[in-house]
Amino acid sequence: MSDTPALPMRVGSVLWVDLTIDNADEVRDFYKEVVGWGHSEVDMGGYTDYSMLPPGADAPAAGIVHHRGVNEGIPPQWMIYIVVADLEASIAACERLGGKVVKRAKDSPFCIIQDPAGAVAALFQAG
Repeated sequence: MSDTPALPMRVGSVLWVDLTIDNADEVRDFYKEVVGWGHSEVDMGGYTDYSMLPPGADAPAAGIVHHRGVNEGIPPQWMIYIVVADLEASIAACERLGGKVVKRAKDSPFCIIQDPAGAVAALFQAG
């Protein structure tokens, strides 16, 4: 999750959205031309990801990030991050209801799940 804005951590709300891809620089420029987004750079220790800014805004609307580091292995699509109260309970419910965990970083407050229809989303534990 790149440079997450300071948003309220309301359980059930979409906290952030990232696009994880191999060609982040090119796609950053695509969205600049198509929707008018500017960007701020996010230092990832050896490469740069981007927080995308709507025209005239101080707060970013989304991230465009390289398919590296913590984002390695994430499918190339817009990924929403949904706030949950208890990550372990949400993972258990996901699996019980036919979903699965796609990726989970060790000692991290988030994971990526896939629902029974095949769509993916990230869960992010509040607090």
